[in-house]
Amino acid sequence: MANEDFDPTTESPETPDVNSDGADPAVVALRHERDELKDRLLRQAAEFDNYRKRVERERRAHGDESVTRLLLELLLVIDDFDRALTVDTHEGSTSFRKGLELIHGKLHELLRKQNVKPLETIGVQFDPNLHEAVIHEPSPNHREGEVIAELRKGYTQGERLLRPAMVKVAQA
Repeated sequence: MANEDFDPTTESPETPDVNSDGADPAVVALRHERDELKDRLLRQAAEFDNYRKRVERERRAHGDESVTRLLLELLLVIDDFDRALTVDTHEGSTSFRKGLELIHGKLHELLRKQNVKPLETIGVQFDPNLHEAVIHEPSPNHREGEVIAELRKGYTQGERLLRPAMVKVAQA
């Protein structure tokens, strides 16, 4: 067989049909189908990953919301203890008062473990993001907008406001 007898433009009967890039149409179709399936698989994997992340965020948010609701209820009990401890007791009730102080201390320790801290309010400038002004009172001894009394403590949990403080604000 001599090379001069070979003509590349003519097809031999055993050569399969080929397209312009030299590939068999069946192979091209299979590659196209493979690419589509791969694309669908990658999209579904990404959708599943997004779903998993969304469910995890929602679960965490629900848990945080439950903890917040419980802490707010607990703060109401602590408010009652604070009021009870401001009452003067007579000599016969010192052991009762000591018991109240122990419980009060344990409640505050529980709050500390949850990173809950009371807001400092007296003497600071009124901030509507942290305080709830329930009384405005003229006061020549204080500057305009200064918090002069705290009616209910406010608390933060980390950097987030858990409950605003109810305060009395000075007017000039």
